[in-house]
Order: sequence, then C-alpha cells, then structure tokens
Amino acid sequence: MRIIPLLIVRGALVIASLLFGSAVHAQGTAGQNWPTREWPTSSPEDEGMDSANLAKLVAFGSTRSFDSLLIARHGKLVLDAYYAPYTADIPHAINSSTKAVIGTLIAIAHSEGLLDSLDHPLLDFFPGRDIANVDDNKRAITVQHLLNMTSGFEWEEGAEGGREQSLIDLSRARDWTQFILDRPMAHQPGMVFYYNSGNPDLLSAIITKLTGKPAADYAQEKLFGPLGIEPPFWRRDPQGLTIGACCLFLSPHDMAKIGYLYLRRGEWAGQQILPPEWIDAVSHATINMHIKADPSLHYSDLFWAIPDKHVYMTVGLHCQLIMMFPDADIVAVVTARNFCGFSKVAVMISGAVESETALPANPEGAAQLAKAIADVATEQPSKVGATPPLAAEISGKTYRFPDNSLGVRSLTLSLLDIEPHYRIYARDPTGSTIGIDGPIGLDGLYRKSTRSSLGVRAVKGWWADDQTFAIDVQYVGMGEQRRWLLRFDGLKVTVTGKGDDGSDVAIEGTRSG
Repeated sequence: MRIIPLLIVRGALVIASLLFGSAVHAQGTAGQNWPTREWPTSSPEDEGMDSANLAKLVAFGSTRSFDSLLIARHGKLVLDAYYAPYTADIPHAINSSTKAVIGTLIAIAHSEGLLDSLDHPLLDFFPGRDIANVDDNKRAITVQHLLNMTSGFEWEEGAEGGREQSLIDLSRARDWTQFILDRPMAHQPGMVFYYNSGNPDLLSAIITKLTGKPAADYAQEKLFGPLGIEPPFWRRDPQGLTIGACCLFLSPHDMAKIGYLYLRRGEWAGQQILPPEWIDAVSHATINMHIKADPSLHYSDLFWAIPDKHVYMTVGLHCQLIMMFPDADIVAVVTARNFCGFSKVAVMISGAVESETALPANPEGAAQLAKAIADVATEQPSKVGATPPLAAEISGKTYRFPDNSLGVRSLTLSLLDIEPHYRIYARDPTGSTIGIDGPIGLDGLYRKSTRSSLGVRAVKGWWADDQTFAIDVQYVGMGEQRRWLLRFDGLKVTVTGKGDDGSDVAIEGTRSG
C-alpha cells in the first residue's frame, strides 16, 4: 500500500564456526534459543544447510534489487546479508507486511478477552458514527472478514495492475476510518477475496477502541517489548490512529523475531503471546487469492501462504517478506526495492537445506558465501558518460514546472560544484511545499543525504548523451528506487520515468532567470 507517493526517490557473514555442530536441535522451551537481545549465529553447515547454495541465493538477490537477506534455522542466524547502499543500521519500511502485525495484535486482543469473538460485527465498534450506505451486507461484516480481505467493500486498489483510486481518495480524506466505513458494498461479506488496504486500517481503529491506545502503543506493550524490539517508527493517519495497512519500519533482525514467534507457535521465552490455534489458521490458509501470476497463493488473517511449498509469510510491496518454513524450522527475511517471485525465493531457500542435523564443514562453500556477501555489501560503480558542454550551461539553473502528477515545482542541479548536489521543491499530499536537497554522485556511486523525515536518499547521475542527464535515486530503507531521464532542449527540460503505479510519467519545465 502506498499512502505518500515518493518523488525521486553489514554485509556480514554469520559463520561462527566451521566445526561440527550438535546433531540434535531441541524443540520447545527446553534448550531453546530466544533472540530477545540478539540473534545467536551459526554456520549454515552446522544447521544442516549448504553454504554454496546460499551463496547462489545471495547473488540472486542482486538481480532482484534486494536490500537485505536473512535466514535463521533452529533459532540461529546462518545468513545475514545487506546490499549496498542499504546498511543494517537503517530501519526498513515493511510496507504491507504491516498488515500481518495488525492481524497479530487482533489475535492478542482476542486471547486477552478484549475482543470477544473474531465474528463480532464491524459496525458494533463505531456506534456513534453516521455511516453511509448501511445495508444488510454492511451490517454482516465481521472482524474475521476484515482479516481475510473478504469484507465486500467496493474498493479499487489495483493489486494486479490498474489505478489505486481508493488509496488516492483515502490519502485525501481527513478521517480515514470514516472514509472506509462509508464505502458502498460490492459483495456479500465472505464471498469474494479482494485485496483492500482499508480493512487493516479499520482493524487498527478497532484495536484502539478495545485497548484505549493506538495500535503502535499496544504493539510495544504486548508484542514488540516482549520480543526485544525497540519502539519502531510507525506512521499515523490524520486522526492520530496507527496506520494498519502499511508504514511500519523495522530492522531485518526484528522482522525475523516476528517470524520466529510464529515458527515457535506463538511462544517466546516461556510466555504464550499468541494462541496456537491462531498460528494453525495462519499457516493453513484456505482462501484462494486468484492471483494470475501465481495461482498457488492463498490468504488467511492478513498472511499469505504457498501451500504446496509449505510456506506462509507476510508480504509487503516490492518484496518485503517474512517467510516461515515450519517443516524446515526456518524463518527468512527479505527486504527489496522491486517485485520478486515468492515461490522462486522459497524454492531456493528450501533447496539449501540438506539435513536436519549438522553437515561436515565446507570451507570452499563458506568462502563462496563470504565472497557473495562481501560483494553485495560493496557498491560497484556504474558506467558514466563523458560530461558534455551542456553541463556548464544547466548547472545551478532552476527549472520550474506547472502542476503535475509528481508534485514537482522546481529543480536545480549543481553539477560543477566541488560537491555536486540537487535541490527540489515539491508539493506534499497536504498541498504544502517542501524542499528536498542532497548530494549527487557523478562517478557511478551513490551519495547519501543526511537522515530526515523522508529517510536517507541515495542519488547518482550520469550523462546518457549530450542532452540527456540520467538520475538514479533511492530512499534507502523505503523499498523504492526510481530512475529519471532529464532531456534538455534550449530553455526547456522534459523529465520522464515511471510513477508509483508503474505508469509512464513525463513532465516539462522551463528555465527561470
């Protein structure tokens, strides 16, 4: 789910020992590793996995714009890779994997008796609101329908392409809860699966109704705190409610803790945080999502599943994944900047498992894995073209733009300075103008901005030809990457690239002064 459009947007080998490991890994609480403070580490072979195959998986991540890749087996990290320019110290947006966290909080509230039933009608939680389009279908919506994306609301999110009109309209609403509750009904609840980010936003509002506090605060008390996760950044809506559909930022290590809680059937260090029956429902998803690209995908309680691979997972836009492999006792985490094939990733992880017990040490495979991790952690310069005379003409000049889909109002590139930089003025979703500036690398390497409310921006540029300047920008840890072409012609510049929805975008500006 996208709420705010983006405008331009340790490498560490975890091999603690090459010696033979324990042949038996304890199950349950006895002898269990609980990574509340930090994750214990082990070599892949000590945990029955093949280092050479994991090296191939790390390399595969480079072809899919991974930011990080983490694998823990039997409660120990065997792989912990970070892809430059992303580094482990930067929290990562988990996008719609946030939804699964909201589902987890609903399960906790239910287990505590704050929520009497998952079949409780939705409208009961909002008795003082004047809700539009109320009919028998809307009265029949339950918490469970929201969890399963079968609420039946009329909604346009473009989950498999198309315009995200409902999200656009939602971002403009002053009261998001009211906006979602007012939607007309398109189907009888429980009959049709449709991916609707309004559902978890309503669940977040329900959590606040049940607990008297924002969902983020309840999460810190009941989930994050017990797991040893420091209070993370989690955006709120205009009413101050925790956004339920997205916008939670976690480190890959903390994402893995959530997966490990599920892998251990809701138990953490002797405390039963989640009821086992909730884990059973999530891990045996029965709702067919009818996704054309992968018909095997199923859904339950805001979690995805690949039943034939015996995997269930949280999923966020651009491949923010927490994957649980109960049969293999593995939790894997992926953060990325583009889409990836879930089944392909699952197969490659499962393919690295060779034994339930320790394997002989594999120095050659360990070396391959160490090199793969080091390679992706080291930024490799991209090609840059020769600097044309035009660079001197446009450097330091400001180009202004009429109203456009990107919200860009002006752009200045200072390319001949000792430290080349850019400055952009743009319109935010509230209509206010914000300034964005930072360094730009012209040697094929990114330059990072200081941290701000918009995160860390990594930007590089090069001349594609004598009149075209290319810009590659990442909001590091936001799971987004954009490439733009700036074509200069006299006093005009045409900026082309891809919008948030993947559509082609072109805007034209004129040099001022």
